[in-house]
This record gives sequence, C-alpha cells and structure tokens, in this order.
Amino acid sequence: MSTATQTADTLIHPGWIVPVVPRGTVLENYSIAISDSRISALLPRNEAGAISADRELELPGHALMPGLVNCHGHAAMSLLRGYADDQPLMPWLEQYIWPAEMAHMGPDFVRDGTELAIAEMIRSGTTTFTDMYFFPDARSLSRCWTSRPPGPRTATSTSARDWPCGMT
Repeated sequence: MSTATQTADTLIHPGWIVPVVPRGTVLENYSIAISDSRISALLPRNEAGAISADRELELPGHALMPGLVNCHGHAAMSLLRGYADDQPLMPWLEQYIWPAEMAHMGPDFVRDGTELAIAEMIRSGTTTFTDMYFFPDARSLSRCWTSRPPGPRTATSTSARDWPCGMT
C-alpha cells in the first residue's frame, strides 16, 4: 500500500520496528498500517498522518517485530518446569520426569499445562509453535486455542513412543 490508499484498519507507531529484511535493520520513527489483518504499509512516521485508520496505537518505548516461532515443544510440561532440572538429561527423564508423568498425567493436566504455556508464549511474543505430547484431544480443546481467535498458530502431534500406562 502506498500512502495514496489513505485508509487502514490499524495504524501502529512503535518506538522501533525490527523487520526480517534487511537483516540487522532497526527502523526508528516508522509506522505500520494494517488492513484486512495484513501489513499494508511500512512508512516513515511523518508520512503516516496521511492515512486514516479506525484504530491508532502510540507505542513509544516499544519494539515491533515479527512473532517468534518455537519449533520444538511439549507445552503441557510447563507444569513440570523446574522439577529436578539440575540433573543430566537421561537421569532427569528416567528418574524424575517419566515417573511424574506416569503418576500425574491425564487430560486435565495436559489441557491446563498447555493453556499455561500458550499464555506464556503469547506474552513473550511467540506466535507459532509445535507441540508433541500426550492426550492430543485435551490439547486441541484448550480454551486458549478456541476462545480468542486468531490465537497462536500450531502444529501438534502425539507421542511416538509406547507407554505402559496407555498414554497416547
């Protein structure tokens, strides 16, 4: 969109814009126009006044950047954060995590842990994540995914390991 379009749904004026391209660039005194949920203009702040927007956000002291992507996750394990995390990987898994999962894991645990993880990811700028864990139906029914569109983007799968307790 050039400024000739003159309208946008939202006009954002952050302190800084950190685009992906060109690499290493930080733009100061720039604005972004959003139309139909897409970036329609990136322009110097002094030119943004020519655009009429339904909503305008002044965000001095804020940096605007693309969302972060978490490419490996087990979201429900957010409820186990810090549990014996001073152990080497295999003893941590075999002596602490797997027994804790066997004792406490269920659909409610997975749903609650996933909701906590999603809230933390949204707050920290993660907009897309992958997740592999047990009880995929509990994860997909998470209120965070269904109550407030658009929500985070995600790709989920179930465990690829046989478990004696039947968790899948």
